[in-house]
Amino acid sequence: MGVPFEAFLPYGIMIGMFAISGAGLSTLRYMQNGGKRGRRGLDAWDRQMMERDRRLTGFMRGQTDRPEAPPGFELNNPWKLEKRFL
Repeated sequence: MGVPFEAFLPYGIMIGMFAISGAGLSTLRYMQNGGKRGRRGLDAWDRQMMERDRRLTGFMRGQTDRPEAPPGFELNNPWKLEKRFL
């Protein structure tokens, strides 16, 4: 005796939803990385350089070929300093 195809419809819907959500998340992550593949195995140096690139270009994975920094970058220091007492 065969199994009616209606018994497989919920499984097909669930697999379809997993596929759609996986493709959507993959596309979203691709767009957030500026059209580049996601990075894995980042160490402190990579994170530091990605933060510098974010401050220079506005994108975590963006890079620039300009030899001089944009105006205002000299004040865009990631180090937080204490306010001095006068």
